[in-house]
Amino acid sequence: MKHPFQFGKDTLTPGIALRIARGQQTSTFADDTINKIKKSHADVAEIANGDRVVYGINTGFGPLCTTIISKEQTRKLQENILRSHSVGVGAYVPLEIAKLMLVTKLQALSFGYSGIALETLERIKWHLEMDIIPMVPTQGSVGASGDLAPLAHLFLPLIGLGKVTYKGKIQDSGDVLQQLGKAPIALGPKEGLALINGTQFILAYAVRGLVRLHNCLELADIIGAMSLEGILGSASPFQEKLHALRPFQGSLHVAHRLRTLLKNSQMVESHENCGRVQDPYSIRCMPQVHGSSRNAWHHLKELVNVELNSVTDNPIVFSSTDTISGGNFHGQPLAMPLDYATLAAAELGNISDRRTYLLLEGDIEGLPKLLMKNTGINSGFMIPQYTSAALVSENKSLCFPASADSIPTSLGQEDHVSMGSISGRKLNQVIDNLENILAVELICAAQAFDYRKPMKSSKILDACHEVIRGRIDHAEEDRIFADDIEKAHDMIVNESIIDAAYQTAQQNNINLKGDLYELFSIS
Repeated sequence: MKHPFQFGKDTLTPGIALRIARGQQTSTFADDTINKIKKSHADVAEIANGDRVVYGINTGFGPLCTTIISKEQTRKLQENILRSHSVGVGAYVPLEIAKLMLVTKLQALSFGYSGIALETLERIKWHLEMDIIPMVPTQGSVGASGDLAPLAHLFLPLIGLGKVTYKGKIQDSGDVLQQLGKAPIALGPKEGLALINGTQFILAYAVRGLVRLHNCLELADIIGAMSLEGILGSASPFQEKLHALRPFQGSLHVAHRLRTLLKNSQMVESHENCGRVQDPYSIRCMPQVHGSSRNAWHHLKELVNVELNSVTDNPIVFSSTDTISGGNFHGQPLAMPLDYATLAAAELGNISDRRTYLLLEGDIEGLPKLLMKNTGINSGFMIPQYTSAALVSENKSLCFPASADSIPTSLGQEDHVSMGSISGRKLNQVIDNLENILAVELICAAQAFDYRKPMKSSKILDACHEVIRGRIDHAEEDRIFADDIEKAHDMIVNESIIDAAYQTAQQNNINLKGDLYELFSIS
């Protein structure tokens, strides 16, 4: 177990956020963080007890910002905001998303600019540690004044309302609190507003998408290299001197990986003097296409790392006499890069499907049409490519940028909104499809790879192929290929192929990571 992460003091990264959410890393509040939280809470209490009007502390919300709330009603105001803003619809978000929302909210509130009580933060942390996770509907946020509706649902359990999942069952949060001898939290001035202002719904989807897309990018290079071996493609387009002339970082990184994955391959060497001049783009341009998706991924990573360590509340409380109503809750800084990453993920699937199609054509010596010798009675791998094509087409329809739209809300007070919550969800929808597109290419690439035996590929690709064949057999007659796709998808999600590649590289002193590894890695 790693040292406890200190909210509000340590730098939160996507990897750390996921480890905390998955119970793989403990967390705490440092003493100086606790002091900042207490001071900010005292500042808000002073404002609430004074005569100065400050939005959200002694006023209504949104277009009701000119409605003054009495001192006696400030607590009721904070509970009401959780009730009134709990308007989400649709299926519940994955539990991991809800956990990431809790983790990222703890970090944002722990900087000491929100007036939140330490007891409230400790209760949120208790939910995480006890695995009592709020149920949050998927739809209802426009990503403007933060993710108001999903965050309201996330924190209803603090006041004994809403639903949670506990011990594998969805239950009323009030019942669970009663079972465990816990009373609902009595929210103080501004606390309800601080809980629901922020981008934690968008951010949770961004973190999850960032990690999942990274996995797909790593696999696309490996599977693409196997497809190259299957069609007896050339490694020449991946030479370092070529990419030095157009040194985009993503292209340089992918070219290095492909050179390494194909080094000392008998399959590559077997056709060095063949008459073929050039491979199709889906093979030859992998550094340029995969590399562009990596560049988009890296852009998203940079911005997610900023957001993970930012204050996204409103108003910001610097002191009892210094508060600023601003727009740190607006989702635009994440919405646009999420849309960019969605396009990057879709394109990774697009080129993968083109390689799958290429493997099926049968125009290359030693590779039977549809990747099966006795076709006619057998359809071979024709129909798995249909599934890949359908998913690629679906992804194209999901690529319209959600951030290009804006619908005024809050009686015009929120007259420009980001729709970043939709951007985050769409990225993960596209990755759902991408994982299965890569799964189809994986089973086809492994089948083509078989036809090149007994020649050896590189040690890394042979090790990856062995992992695949440990789960999926070579096919010389039709079977239910949905089972194969499911097994391939499992290997993609559990990272067993990636693990085999890096372990083999390490065991044989092969530098698969390259000089740009840290740039394109999850921390």
